[in-house]
Amino acid sequence: MKYIKIGLIIILSGHLSISCGESTAEKNSAFQADALMVRIAEIEIDSNYVDEYIDILKDESEASVRLEPGVICIFPMYQKENPTQIRLLEIYANKEAYEYHLKTPHFKHYKESTLHMIKSLDLVEMESVDPDTMLEIFRKNWHQNGTKKREY
Repeated sequence: MKYIKIGLIIILSGHLSISCGESTAEKNSAFQADALMVRIAEIEIDSNYVDEYIDILKDESEASVRLEPGVICIFPMYQKENPTQIRLLEIYANKEAYEYHLKTPHFKHYKESTLHMIKSLDLVEMESVDPDTMLEIFRKNWHQNGTKKREY
């Protein structure tokens, strides 16, 4: 089986279709730290569908960030030792942006296409410990976009 290796970092390459942050300043003004809706989706996938599920999830996460100004981040990842355990870091500008997201064609397609693949789903609402630093993470990403990436 093929598995996409995804690290737990916020600054990501759009080439992987895993989306956090934005390359334009438009999203920078689109949210306030105190209004952000942050959650972690904990999903268990039937082992027979892991590759198919990941392909659909990649398409949905990329489309959500690209098409929806209120979607700040949808960052999918899986446990290295157990790829059926998927986690999504979801960050929305506010609750209204999340509610809009649920009505989009790409989310509805994801939901309908993967329903039979999901063994369990738990949505965990989160609160930022330090909203100002959270915003600084995104500013750092925006400043690096369009410039030569650093070699580490």
